[in-house]
Amino acid sequence: MDSIWLVLGALALGAFLGAGFLLLLYMAERRGARAAQVIAPTIPDGVDQVLDVLESAGVVIDPSNNVLKASPGALALGLVRGSALVHPELVELAASVRRSGETIADEFTLARGPYGESTMRLRVLVARLGTRFVLLLADDRTESHRLDEVRRDFVANISHELKTPIASVSLLAEALDMAADEPDQVRRFAGRLSTEAARLAHITSEVIELSRLQARDALRPDVLVPIDEVVAEAVDQNRIVATAKHVEIGVRATSKAQVYGDRALLVVAVHNLLSNAIAYSPEGSRVGVGVKLDGDTVSIAVTDQGIGIQREDLDRVFERFFRVDQARSRNTGGSGLGLSIVKHTVQNHGGDVRVWSTPERGSTFTIRLPLAEPPMAPTPDASAESSRSTPASEPAAEKQPRAAHPVR
Repeated sequence: MDSIWLVLGALALGAFLGAGFLLLLYMAERRGARAAQVIAPTIPDGVDQVLDVLESAGVVIDPSNNVLKASPGALALGLVRGSALVHPELVELAASVRRSGETIADEFTLARGPYGESTMRLRVLVARLGTRFVLLLADDRTESHRLDEVRRDFVANISHELKTPIASVSLLAEALDMAADEPDQVRRFAGRLSTEAARLAHITSEVIELSRLQARDALRPDVLVPIDEVVAEAVDQNRIVATAKHVEIGVRATSKAQVYGDRALLVVAVHNLLSNAIAYSPEGSRVGVGVKLDGDTVSIAVTDQGIGIQREDLDRVFERFFRVDQARSRNTGGSGLGLSIVKHTVQNHGGDVRVWSTPERGSTFTIRLPLAEPPMAPTPDASAESSRSTPASEPAAEKQPRAAHPVR
């Protein structure tokens, strides 16, 4: 009888220990699943697709401030670099939302890029996304804050700069009227009148271009632009002028670098630097153009063997209507706006432009731009969903490759 109770007790103890062991296994599995979720968090369904088509900048952040998803607009504005938010102000705003649980909207003045002093004004909205994530949306309102200042500057600059050609056209028209019976004088005055009219048209054209750079929608920052192709196009535009002046153009552009921005504006910026280099270089000299990669930066350098720039003028060469050599600029049709256009174009792309020069030996202008951040890889759950959506019975022969679409 005692042996029966002993066997039953052993069975009960074994069942108890087995149940306890199973419970421990279950708890360990749950804890492992939670740890895996923390290590590889997943974004709620549909958020990926919304961010991909969002015109404004959108970023999803996990509890450790890692960027899980960023829209093309956020990458183009330079808000994300290396799966992290660049600006500490935005990180602090996300932390405030986590603490309070309330949606916060605010405006910030942030650096447009890692170089230079150009800034952007962003309207930022931050809110919780589910229980663990934070969603950040940002709209660029830089131009609305800058518009009044630009208008005032242009009215002052244009009214001063256009006085000379307008007065010249008026005086030449009077001279033509007075010399109506003298064919030689008429031809001479008509030629000068055409020159002044062309100069006036050139100034007007560059003022319009500069206005576009400082106006709303000057850029399409979500477009990838190959820098080597920009340099090649700008060089081609200056080949004829350089050949006529017997100036050799040397090019080294094999970087395969890409930036976000407007291709046409970047071509104009490099074209202006090359045009200046050729105009201020003596016959038989050489102008060099090179593209170089340095970490997350691409540099475009234009070097000439021209007259150079005095030290006291180096800080002013990018001002509107400023000319290093007044007489030479006017003789070559210069308006004094070319380098200002370069400056504003580069700043709108989040970069900067620098100049090094030695009088009578030449100058080097260097444009530095941040490389385009590559699009973020899809999250694991999105990849799994995509694989589940493909029917397993689909024949391999029917899976045709899809045409690649350009990244915007």
